[in-house]
Amino acid sequence: MTVVETDRIEMADQSEELTLDMMFEWLERMPVPEGYKVEIVEGKICMSPQRHTHWEITLAIIEQLRGQYPRKRIASDVRIDYPGYLNGFASDVTALAENAVRGRRGRWRPQDVEFVAEVISRTTATNDYGPKKAAYATAGVPVYLIADPYTGKCHLYKVPRDGEYRSELTLDFGEQIDLTDTPVGLKLSTDEFPRD
Repeated sequence: MTVVETDRIEMADQSEELTLDMMFEWLERMPVPEGYKVEIVEGKICMSPQRHTHWEITLAIIEQLRGQYPRKRIASDVRIDYPGYLNGFASDVTALAENAVRGRRGRWRPQDVEFVAEVISRTTATNDYGPKKAAYATAGVPVYLIADPYTGKCHLYKVPRDGEYRSELTLDFGEQIDLTDTPVGLKLSTDEFPRD
């Protein structure tokens, strides 16, 4: 009886030391449905289906960024660990600084991220507007863009300070997003962003 109690205590102690690496290793062994994106947001595993509309917006952003960023400095659905409790995000679009280097275990470092874009999925929208936005601001990501195909709007967040963005702007699909005053250095067209 005592052995069982000791084992339970040891197991409890181990679970308190949960890490992102452990969680992602578990996910790699799970049968994640094809066409789903998996992230860990504040210790919660989040899965969302990737719709064609989602991909069209993601690709439109990537194609425009290619004018400023070589292919090796743009990532999509690649894990980057952000500040906060167990935040391993696979952002829809990430653009990295010219001098970006991979940190331990070969992952990109959040301090090298210049731009992040998330395309809203109904099941994970609260993450994009809440804990992910806070984590990006805490990491000092200069530009965070949310594209919402359900409302046909883009939400642009800039000037990260003290864990929040000090500048917020909402634009309709079809309006140009001026990022010339940021490290991105271009104007982003939203004319081809489809709506759901």
